[in-house]
Amino acid sequence: MEITSNPQYVGIIRLTTSGIANKIGFPIDDIEDIKVAVSEACTNAIKHSNDDIFNITFKILDNGLNIEIQDNGQGYDISKIKAPDLENPKENGLGLFIIQSLMDDVSIESNDKDGTIIKMTKYLGVDI
Repeated sequence: MEITSNPQYVGIIRLTTSGIANKIGFPIDDIEDIKVAVSEACTNAIKHSNDDIFNITFKILDNGLNIEIQDNGQGYDISKIKAPDLENPKENGLGLFIIQSLMDDVSIESNDKDGTIIKMTKYLGVDI
């Protein structure tokens, strides 16, 4: 899906995600986790994209769901991402931590001036 970089559309993406995850057979708790992770990734894409659009791809697996969110932003050095200080949280910087906490597999690809792709997978029947 190609989505306009407008925060108002995150709700539509959440509904789409919920429908796909429900059809696959995820329980409601997992669906809620997936929706929160997708919302965080979309918010990052909207915030950092240099374009008026970003892309989201859903891949249905035999045992789960893979979601990729790609923006055309500046990109960043992934090795410089630090774990958040949960004792003194800041307004920004928790999104990736939340995504990694809720999903089973998460990978991030980012290149300077070439955007970022967040790939996340949730497996059926796996407790994190």
